[in-house]
Amino acid sequence: MATPTKPKRRARIVAGSAKTAVDSAIYLDDRLPFARWLRPQLRKLFPSHWSFLLGELALYSFALLVLTGTFLTLFYKPNPDVAFASAAEISLDVRGGLLLRQLHHWSATVFVLAIVAHLCRVFFTGAFRRPRELTWMLGVVLFGLVLFESFLGVSLPGDQLAMAGLRQAQGLLLSIPLVGTYLSAFAFDGEFPGQVLPRIFVTHVLLVPGILMAVVPLHALVLTWRQKHTERRSTADAEGRVTGGPFFPYFAVKNGATALFTMGAIAALATFVRVNPVWEHGAYSPGGYVPSAQPFWYFGVLDGAQRLVPPWEITVGGYVLQPGLWIPPLILTVFFGILLLYPFLERRFTGDGDHHHLLDRPSQAPVRTALGIAVIAFFTVLWAGTWVSEAAPPMHSAPGFPQPLAAPHALLTVPHDTYAMIVLGLRVAVFAVPVPAFLIARAVCRRRAGQRGL
Repeated sequence: MATPTKPKRRARIVAGSAKTAVDSAIYLDDRLPFARWLRPQLRKLFPSHWSFLLGELALYSFALLVLTGTFLTLFYKPNPDVAFASAAEISLDVRGGLLLRQLHHWSATVFVLAIVAHLCRVFFTGAFRRPRELTWMLGVVLFGLVLFESFLGVSLPGDQLAMAGLRQAQGLLLSIPLVGTYLSAFAFDGEFPGQVLPRIFVTHVLLVPGILMAVVPLHALVLTWRQKHTERRSTADAEGRVTGGPFFPYFAVKNGATALFTMGAIAALATFVRVNPVWEHGAYSPGGYVPSAQPFWYFGVLDGAQRLVPPWEITVGGYVLQPGLWIPPLILTVFFGILLLYPFLERRFTGDGDHHHLLDRPSQAPVRTALGIAVIAFFTVLWAGTWVSEAAPPMHSAPGFPQPLAAPHALLTVPHDTYAMIVLGLRVAVFAVPVPAFLIARAVCRRRAGQRGL
């Protein structure tokens, strides 16, 4: 008869660790009933279609955005006199600084892109309808905050390009009647640039991220876990049916793969695509030329609208009012207001107040789909206003003074007459393009719905 051998030291450690873990879990569960809450959450079903991962794409880019932003905060100095020097130092002298800057930039870009794509999916499929109005409204608030946060971020380097954007923002504030000067004084604390960079830094690093870190979990986790997820009509035929895979391990593994893919793609972009070389733009110089750079696509709508609106001026009581500067911000304000309240507006016009868990195909809602296409066409025309710039006129100095530097060429410059014709054509297109886009999209949706027998 063989005598039992004593377990080896490694096996005893593993067994002891496992027993300790089990005992700790039982101890905690006796006092805090985790299992009762955790078991149904781990078995909660989640959809399998790739389009449902657009929100997760935004979530993981936001996580990378926070991590890289924390690193940059350790080296950036928001003092207006040294802000540009600190941004250049991060890029050129801090080990890994340029890579972290570009990771931060591309994380922000992917974050905004993912939010827009996710917003379009929810809108065109009707996923915002009752009982998900609050989730939609939080998403719209999140979208507006992210755009504002992006503008603050590109203004922090304090280079010639960033300060030109801030100068434009100050002009918009000053053009507001009655309160414009007070708003400018509150933001800039005196003459330009004043103390705007320290205030932007605090807002960009503390205020807006704090709000985002409260809104993002509420939108992405709390409401999603408390509500039944929407169903695609190709996988479900009844409003009450639930399909998909359990959170663990199916959706957890899928989320892990999405996180790795998102961060890997952003890292590849940051490694091989250079963006915003502040050391080439130079420090801010009053009256200096703005570097040749097109605005980011999500700022291009506002910049393009300002180019297309005529320079109207109205004199009232000795004051010159410039309504042309107010129209672009008003357009965005009205757009976000309608977007925020759209679930209630659609319910009002359609009379549909039922709970909906099945997603619509775009062809099943011709008016909604056509309206979305028309809005996209409208903003695309506004954005097109930034694609072409007018060639700068030659500059000459007075005798005895050095000749000024030549203005940098934009990505696409045309002579004055050609630029005037393009602007006139785009002004007409702002009103002419959305209407046929609406009619064509509605006709196509109705025809497809008729073919499907819906």
